[in-house]
Amino acid sequence: MRKAMKTALTAKRVTFQVTASPKSTVSLAGTFNQWDVKRHPMKDILGAGTYTITLMLPKGEHEYKFVINGNWVVDPECRNWVRNNCGTLNSVIKVE
Repeated sequence: MRKAMKTALTAKRVTFQVTASPKSTVSLAGTFNQWDVKRHPMKDILGAGTYTITLMLPKGEHEYKFVINGNWVVDPECRNWVRNNCGTLNSVIKVE
């Protein structure tokens, strides 16, 4: 089986959403992208301050945070958190 087909079978489409001031710079960083703040910029399609991104994530638990105008923020809609090495919290999503 090719790698792309295998990934499609073991990954699921996940949409992340966060509210911020219109015209903010918002991105998603987490264990799924080695905490790279530039890899997954989020878009405010309607210009109303609702930023979204949809990714294909492999099954398992993933830690993440939103980066809003340079500030690292947990997902206010996610109730699953873990403490990180910086002494703050990361949001956790479980993909099944």
